Amino acid sequence: MVHSVKCAFKCLHALCWLLAGISGKSQVLFALVFTTRYLDLLTSFISLYNTTMKIIYIGCAYATVYLIYMKFKATYDGNHDTFRVEFLVVPVGGLAFLVNHDFSPLEILWTFSIYLESVAILPQLFMISKTGEAETITTHYLFFLGLYRALYLINWIWRFYFEGFFDMIAIVAGVVQTILYCDFFYLYVTKGEHCCFFISFFYSSYNYVFFFNLSLWAYRQQPMQ
Repeated sequence: MVHSVKCAFKCLHALCWLLAGISGKSQVLFALVFTTRYLDLLTSFISLYNTTMKIIYIGCAYATVYLIYMKFKATYDGNHDTFRVEFLVVPVGGLAFLVNHDFSPLEILWTFSIYLESVAILPQLFMISKTGEAETITTHYLFFLGLYRALYLINWIWRFYFEGFFDMIAIVAGVVQTILYCDFFYLYVTKGEHCCFFISFFYSSYNYVFFFNLSLWAYRQQPMQ
């Protein structure tokens, strides 16, 4: 069961990269996410499947960035893709130093990737909020990207009940990322392909980011068992 769920969300994430009309800045952040998360490729070997999927993730992420900024630069809407990504990268980097499982370079970078992935979609949502609407293919892209994260939650529930595995950092970050998609999921279902976004959605997203930081701070204050 757990392997089927993992395979499902990996396929969904790969499908997301095939879609057009996306924020280049969000894709740069995703490339940074997978680069910092899978640095263990240089230090350990788990299995051929594990190594292959990590390489595919990193390769697809950078290929997408290349296609957006180089190959299809003429069709890239840079005028609306103006989110200040340093407002995400710098706080997330600081949080990774403060709240992590082990104060080592690889662990800090892994934690950084988990935190960054939870908010990496914000440039995409901001881009849509500036235009006031989204193309059909973009709404499908966001839907499948959100579904990919929702399947992660199912995987965590499965592992907790059957393996006793529980990672507070990954779970809190995953919950926050899923919450960021809630408004979109509602509009996607009720409005269908005519799904529209307004600037208020972007501001509500910042509230979720604040909740994310507050929750992790509270977790950090708990005494170690």
